[in-house]
Amino acid sequence: MTQEEMYALISRSKVASLGYTDEEGRQNIRMVFCTFHRGIGVHLISTNTSSAHVQSLLKNGNACLYFSDASAFEALCLHGRAVVHFDREYRELIWHPQDVQYYPGGVEDEDYCVIEFIADSGRFYSGHSENYKGDMTGQEIEAMTAGRTLAEHCTEA
Repeated sequence: MTQEEMYALISRSKVASLGYTDEEGRQNIRMVFCTFHRGIGVHLISTNTSSAHVQSLLKNGNACLYFSDASAFEALCLHGRAVVHFDREYRELIWHPQDVQYYPGGVEDEDYCVIEFIADSGRFYSGHSENYKGDMTGQEIEAMTAGRTLAEHCTEA
């Protein structure tokens, strides 16, 4: 799978799966909507502060983020850490006016926070690519992320 194919997969993904470990040591997965991306290695996700996954990530930031397209038989799993941000800078960065339906208090809503996922390794699979599967190191991901600006790839909610 080429770098361009990975970007395309991330760009067309309306949701991603966020994997984490809860306080009881159990593995969990949550679907998250349209993340914002800086290259392949950094992803921002808006979510509820009160959610179980946020509470778990505050205690243990180890996580994975999985993008897939079953019809194209492609997938990208990124391993790394999740940092939960409550500061206005991050909240404003990915705020949409329609978000008020979920966070009636607006950008300052106490139940609104941003998860920043930072990848340090990954694995990909593509049934249609010559380089159809493989692993990526943190250095490779960093190189694919360097110089990229934050972009919203999915505009539908």
